[in-house]
Amino acid sequence: MLFDTRTPPRTGLDPGLPALLLRTDRNLFHHGTLAAIRSLGRAGVPVHAIMEGRANPASRSRYLYRPHPWAPPAEHPAGLLSHLRAIGERIGRETLLVPMDDAGAIFVAEHADALRPRFVFPYQDPDVPRRVADKARLREACEKHGIEHPPSRTPASAAEVDEAAGELGLPLIAKWARPWRLRPGMRSTTVAGTLGELHRLFAATRDRDPDGDAGPLILQRRVPPGGGDWFFQGYFDANLDCLFGAVGRKHLAHPPQAGHTVSGEWVENDELRALAVRIVRLLGCRGLVDLDFRLDAGTGAHHLLDFNPRIGAQFRLFTDRNGLDLARVLHLDQSGRRVPDARPAPGRNLLVENHYLQQAAGRPLLRAGALRPLREADEFAWYAGDDLPPFLAMGARSVLRAVERLRTR
Repeated sequence: MLFDTRTPPRTGLDPGLPALLLRTDRNLFHHGTLAAIRSLGRAGVPVHAIMEGRANPASRSRYLYRPHPWAPPAEHPAGLLSHLRAIGERIGRETLLVPMDDAGAIFVAEHADALRPRFVFPYQDPDVPRRVADKARLREACEKHGIEHPPSRTPASAAEVDEAAGELGLPLIAKWARPWRLRPGMRSTTVAGTLGELHRLFAATRDRDPDGDAGPLILQRRVPPGGGDWFFQGYFDANLDCLFGAVGRKHLAHPPQAGHTVSGEWVENDELRALAVRIVRLLGCRGLVDLDFRLDAGTGAHHLLDFNPRIGAQFRLFTDRNGLDLARVLHLDQSGRRVPDARPAPGRNLLVENHYLQQAAGRPLLRAGALRPLREADEFAWYAGDDLPPFLAMGARSVLRAVERLRTR
């Protein structure tokens, strides 16, 4: 929502602007949803969320004002629009709409006119979120603008798979161009160590149904992990000015070397922050962004791996010394209030408990640095002393899932 900058800005979040969290990907353990509920709810904002039901541990949060039934998929826009309008009518007032995944961000940008005036959200060029989230189109944009990224190939035949493996070397990274369209159970990114694994993945491109079209398979050179994995999260206003931005170091990921942050740390890295801001402005993405990088220790170059045009699940890592985070920056800006200057807290850590324990099972010693010494000011994805029910529900559901897997085996 654009506002009159001549109006004197106010500080503090406006409880008169409720928020609706939109998630299109069924994931009971999406800790980013819980983080947004807690962040805005603790600030007095009524938080609504589209959820799978009580099976979702986040539905137990004391800070959730009201859950709403699961929505039709973004691939059926008329149904999703109707569902959102019905929720908007139940809420009864203008509402901040917060997409929690790429499909939701793409949907909001491409159907902005139909969603307003019931909902408010950052101004966005309609085609930008799809352009940056689609990994094939992101590669094209990187080449156009001279942005460092790993060399990649998009094979059209089994022979070209062999050629790509020979040229790029094994192991390499295999990723789907449009991961938000994957069928349940399929991984968006895989570290493939053998030709057989590559051919099995490529074969999956031939038997997709139209509604599950995840696009072409991209084979990407694996940048050696010695330089580490890094990420940037920020908020850019209508003028593409960065109102809040920070850099994190990924110490542990799920799945390893090809997934989301399990253990991360807020770090000072002015060079990478400046590079990320430049990339976001070049590609013209407004609102919330989450970028992933890998540093090539041999060349010193940060390679852009992914660009997510929405809030990152680990955004609470970047909570400054005054409690400001990206969800609150979004709410402040969209309610016409001043976003204060951040007071960075480098050294702050975040740990996603369930995925850390999952990786630790059978591995008594994770690699050095994966688990950082936690302090009172650090953040857990699930545990919070003032909001225990989601943590307990997550633990119980994790045990049930583990038992079910044992039964299946």
